Amino acid sequence: MKILHVYRSEPDETTKKLVEIVSRDREVDTFNLNVENPDYAQLVDKIMAADKTISWW
Repeated sequence: MKILHVYRSEPDETTKKLVEIVSRDREVDTFNLNVENPDYAQLVDKIMAADKTISWW
C-alpha cells in the first residue's frame, strides 16, 4: 500500500511520530503545501498514484 502524506505546515514531533506509525511497512510519498508556489498538478498526480492520502495540518 502506498500512502501520500500532505503537509500544510512543517510537522512537529507529534506529527512525525504519527507519520512513522501509520507508514510502517508501507511505501511512502510526501508533498509539502507550505512552500511559496506548490505544484498542484504534481499533487494531483501523487494523489492518483497513492492508495491512501493523509493531510496533516
